[in-house]
Amino acid sequence: MLQAEMGKMIVYQLFVRLFGNKNTGSVLNGSIEENGCGKFNDISSRALGELKRLGITHVWYTGIIEHATMTDYSAYGISPDNPFVVKGRAGSPYAVRDCYDVDPDLASSADRRMLEFDGLVERTHSAGLKVIIDFVPNHVARNCKSDVKPGNVRDLGEEDNTDVFFDRNNNFYYIPGKEFAVPPEYIPASGARRDVCNYVEYPAKASGNDVFSASPGINDWFETVKLNYGIDFLSGTAHFDPVPDTWLKMLDILLFWAEKGVDGFRCDMCEMVPAEFWSHAVGEVKKLHPHVVFIGEAYSPANYKRYVSSGFDYLYDKSGLYDLLRAAITGHSGLDRLQDYLHSEIRGLEGNMLSFLENHDEQRFASPQFAGSPDRAVPLMTLAATLHPSPVMIYFGQEVGAKAAGATGFSGDDGRTSIFDYTHVPEIQQWMNGGSFDGGLLSREQAELRSFYAKLLNICNSEEAISDGRFGNLFESNANGKSQGFNQYMNCAFARYTENSRLIIFVTIDSIAPDLYLKLPADLLADMGLDRDSNLIIEDILFTDCKTVIRGEDLVSTGIHFTGKAMSAAILRIFPSEIPLYSKNHGILFHPLIKHAPAE
Repeated sequence: MLQAEMGKMIVYQLFVRLFGNKNTGSVLNGSIEENGCGKFNDISSRALGELKRLGITHVWYTGIIEHATMTDYSAYGISPDNPFVVKGRAGSPYAVRDCYDVDPDLASSADRRMLEFDGLVERTHSAGLKVIIDFVPNHVARNCKSDVKPGNVRDLGEEDNTDVFFDRNNNFYYIPGKEFAVPPEYIPASGARRDVCNYVEYPAKASGNDVFSASPGINDWFETVKLNYGIDFLSGTAHFDPVPDTWLKMLDILLFWAEKGVDGFRCDMCEMVPAEFWSHAVGEVKKLHPHVVFIGEAYSPANYKRYVSSGFDYLYDKSGLYDLLRAAITGHSGLDRLQDYLHSEIRGLEGNMLSFLENHDEQRFASPQFAGSPDRAVPLMTLAATLHPSPVMIYFGQEVGAKAAGATGFSGDDGRTSIFDYTHVPEIQQWMNGGSFDGGLLSREQAELRSFYAKLLNICNSEEAISDGRFGNLFESNANGKSQGFNQYMNCAFARYTENSRLIIFVTIDSIAPDLYLKLPADLLADMGLDRDSNLIIEDILFTDCKTVIRGEDLVSTGIHFTGKAMSAAILRIFPSEIPLYSKNHGILFHPLIKHAPAE
């Protein structure tokens, strides 16, 4: 199994345009000259070394493929984009205009942009990290045209029959006899006038979010064009044999980047592309590059097994674990819902789900629109990182409490770090400290938070129980009044274990400090290779380094006593002990204090 071979996979989503930006300019809808832009070269060996020490194994470089923008690069042979089909001043990284090139915004010298990207890949690998990039298969920018493609490659749509809605070998869908209409209320961030910059597209192409109309709405993906993988949406029929032209073109793009040393692809909106394509493409890529990882942005649990079977190594656990944790921390439900989740469509796919608390599509955890405070992430991040052996992901700035405060342009003040605008992330700049990447400008609270993330992620790297262990559910033995003080709505506990590594994970989202007992069922204790007639040492390895000795029988009948800080977590290592019990207080030599005390 891929996960067992590589250990716990920990992904750091790094938005390149913003990560290295040292400019503090905050002009609303500002240009690249006004607000600055991060570069490939800003991601130095020192920065990558610090990410490695944080516990990261893979860096997802977000937004590197050339996309539509309002910034003019015509001096470098790149045709300008019409501002009426660009969202934000910088443009959406998911409106790709050249699938074979990197974004000139990200290069210190735009004419050397691919060489600078190659250098970043080399630095990343030298730091002991893997490289993930986006693959956007469902849609492209309306002005999609490659300026640097290999000589034998034809542009998407270059040979299409534009007189019909659908043809198996067309790359796009068309609305014959209709001219495309930009939503009339759309005003570009640059303030461009419609009568001066009129956008003309005839016949109109279907928009990226399956809008088969010449007049998409303001909330549609009107700046993008839907790709045709052989499905006739008018008749509801599929035409996959022989292989459609779009399949061949997109496979060529995947192979192009894999041959440049990319170790994985985060596949945008993978469910909007037929699973049959993924079976073909992933299989072909892995024949030549068996190490390449495929991560799918999936939202429908009903599709999970189908898309894993089609070749995906991992799928987003958004509709399950993320939604559950968000609802719990915002007071809309309790952690008891975890039991339903564990018996949902993810059952049997626990090794294939990518967990997270943040990504570029979601609101920042510390934003007022979400949890409001970064330290409240401690219990939820602990749970997300340890529940399954599969990957966990953090979004750049999450580890130092990024709040995404205020509007920067197209996105407005929505609790998200904008992917459409030239802006900066103040908390990342504090950690960067002018390029030293030493956290010299972080507050004490930010430094403590980052220390927590480092301790947690490195535990995930070092403990085989987390990367390759079995799961033991402690809900039944503690919920519904079975253990003194245990509130199943606010507390959660489970075991992860192998023959050589045995852990108990406990989290509480209660605003009241816990004072409770946690029991292990007898059959689980036995399965962990522990004797209920022997003494056991229990050690908190996340925060306190506190140890206690307890008899196995007392752990089953009475439980270990938790007292300490509200809204926190503990990871307990448990192993046999030769230390005798000189006194007993409900079977415990002393009471461990499990509290949020950041590691040194």
